[in-house]
Amino acid sequence: MGQGGEPRRVQAYDGELGAAVARAQEGDEAAFAVAYRLVQPGLLGYLRGLVGADAEDVASDAWLEIARDLGRFKGDGAGFRGWTATIARHRALDHLRRQRVRPRSAALEQDMLDLPGPHSTHDQALESLSTEYALELVRGLPRDQAEAVLLRVVVGLDGPAAARVLGKRPGAVRTAAYRGLKRLAHQLGAERVTDDGPRTLGEST
Repeated sequence: MGQGGEPRRVQAYDGELGAAVARAQEGDEAAFAVAYRLVQPGLLGYLRGLVGADAEDVASDAWLEIARDLGRFKGDGAGFRGWTATIARHRALDHLRRQRVRPRSAALEQDMLDLPGPHSTHDQALESLSTEYALELVRGLPRDQAEAVLLRVVVGLDGPAAARVLGKRPGAVRTAAYRGLKRLAHQLGAERVTDDGPRTLGEST
């Protein structure tokens, strides 16, 4: 249960991903489809945390750019996840500028009954991030914390790779991810024992 274990599930695919990317760069379309299948779930989760319901559209734009620039990419599977996350982030920020909105939390849904109980642990908070509800909670975090959590947990990047995507020092990203996860664990636990209907979180910035 070490700190470095967070992206373990995603890292398990890095060898397969690196090989697929190398073949795709040689023109193998089936290999590009494999790379897409391995990267898209995490990328979509990251984008949902940034742009909500528009994530599919933004992801489509990002993949067009990824396919166009694939020949310029140099690196392994983990590097490819970082590279694609950087492209997706630029597309998301462009989208948000056009919409003139900032990521913010929506009113919470009643599906909080499916969440961990009041004794939520850090690890349970991580596991819960696969749900749409949890992604809404992430969107309520301060922007630096939200992006750090999404890149580390949902995309599965390690600290230095997440820092490169965000253009920040690894220590700053590590701190932001820790604070964000601590806040999420608290919110997931607190919401479970609140019986008088949904609330909007993240009022204090």
